[in-house]
Amino acid sequence: MLPPPLAGGGKGEGEILSVDRARELRRNLTEAERKLWGRLRLRQIEGLKFRRQHPLGHYVVDFICLEKRMIIELDGGQHLEQVEYDSRRTQWLEAQGFCLLRFWNHDVLTDIESVLLAIVDALASPPPRPSPVKGEGVCSDGGSVC
Repeated sequence: MLPPPLAGGGKGEGEILSVDRARELRRNLTEAERKLWGRLRLRQIEGLKFRRQHPLGHYVVDFICLEKRMIIELDGGQHLEQVEYDSRRTQWLEAQGFCLLRFWNHDVLTDIESVLLAIVDALASPPPRPSPVKGEGVCSDGGSVC
């Protein structure tokens, strides 16, 4: 089940806002997003297709591999100030059956090889399964195997 629209209450408005927002974000990638996208695009990791700034529900995720149900999020300093929002967002994404990996922008910019190894390790794990039991079957800490 998708979350309600972001604004206006009209059917589908949240989805339209997400698609427009995703397009805007794709045009304005951060330096860390550009660097990681350069290594994820064109099936460079395990031959898997990743998408960038992809709308999902009324959220836009940084990177997603639909085949493996994996989401990769890059976090900057602003995420220290929005812990509650990020937690709700993570819970919803995990409830949809996605594994969520989080990495700090700094780690991508200074040690991308370690970030890529963590992604490959997580991809080798069994796919997550949606679970009604809180905290079961998925991960959301930056780099742990799902």
